[in-house]
Amino acid sequence: MERVIFHCDLNSFYASVELLSHPELRHKPVAVCGDPASRHGIILAKNEPAKAFHVKTAETIWQARKKCPDLVLLPAHHGIYRDFSRKINELYQEYTDLVEPFGIDESWLDVTGSLHIFGGDGAALANRLRREVRSRFGLTISVGVSFNKVFAKLGSDYKKPDATTVIARENFKKIVWPLPVTDLLYVGRAAAQTFQKFGIRTIGDLAAFDREQLFQLLGKNGVQLHDFASGEDRSPVAPAGQYTPPKSIGNGCTFPKNLQGRDEIKVGIAQLADQAAVRLRKHSMKCQGISLAIRDPNFHDISRQVRLDPPTDLARELTYAAMELADSCWNMSNPVRAMTVTAIYLIPADEAGAQLDLFSIGLDTKRQRLEKLESAMDAIRSKYGPRAIAAASTSQAPHPERHAPPPGGHG
Repeated sequence: MERVIFHCDLNSFYASVELLSHPELRHKPVAVCGDPASRHGIILAKNEPAKAFHVKTAETIWQARKKCPDLVLLPAHHGIYRDFSRKINELYQEYTDLVEPFGIDESWLDVTGSLHIFGGDGAALANRLRREVRSRFGLTISVGVSFNKVFAKLGSDYKKPDATTVIARENFKKIVWPLPVTDLLYVGRAAAQTFQKFGIRTIGDLAAFDREQLFQLLGKNGVQLHDFASGEDRSPVAPAGQYTPPKSIGNGCTFPKNLQGRDEIKVGIAQLADQAAVRLRKHSMKCQGISLAIRDPNFHDISRQVRLDPPTDLARELTYAAMELADSCWNMSNPVRAMTVTAIYLIPADEAGAQLDLFSIGLDTKRQRLEKLESAMDAIRSKYGPRAIAAASTSQAPHPERHAPPPGGHG
């Protein structure tokens, strides 16, 4: 039986929730933002009138106001957004028990087994869901309907706001293949740069490219992306409430003052690496790679990543690898406004241990001691608070004002 997968995406989620309390602003350009008085005041979401002025998520407030001087700024209320997200996913569960959230404002639904109960027509059920969300919550969703998760997500992005798009086996080449390859799920910056070198500009170009050559260029990720472009995604939709491990774990911040010189940059990286390591251990994950992004005071960004062997969840090893990236790509005499350290290529910690047992004669004694030390620090933080204890290498510069990475789908 052909699967029927929905991807439901709440339109301009943060801004739409805020406008429920400010209906008088509905037709004015509105954006939800971080603290305008701080250095990390950025646009988190915007409504349709603001989009008409080309206001973009993750740009600074002053950049947005240059485009739209009359932009109305509203503060974020993350607790309210989480509450709406939970209630809307409970609504989805009235139609299927296979509901997999993808961030706070997106979810996949597998309705294959329940579709017959609701009339047997995927597009009609998607339209019913849209009406339900609007009537119960005053919000709108765009729904992609397809035979796999990747194409369902492309469908929800294809037409917004408040729309249903069906991508079937009969029409996916016409709809999907002309789209830019960067629209495809999990095509990151590095993959996009590689594709550009080989003339791969559309999803159709990727599907037509030699699969074996993609393996040589990008490893397993290249093969997976080729399968996605060809309509061969078979990944299941997880049951509602089932834990799904993160694909990456990152921490970013804008510092209270620009970092100057290698020593201050190293302290900033150590703080972020320590936060990422804590979260890795919380999820019982280890990373096989690390990514570093650096922003200067003029908002010019640079990012690099590297593979790690063996996999790790140690702050010291993440710091060392990230500093090697910084030394390779950054002029240490230039000031740093913001940085993000991200642990990538994650695997369960027990699988990492199995790899080490296979390729080495036991764990290195020093690494064992470091793992015990950092686990002990986790226990102290859990009991007395996240700042109760820290490595000396992270305490020599102003503590960064943490913020979540800019949301990708709320605006």
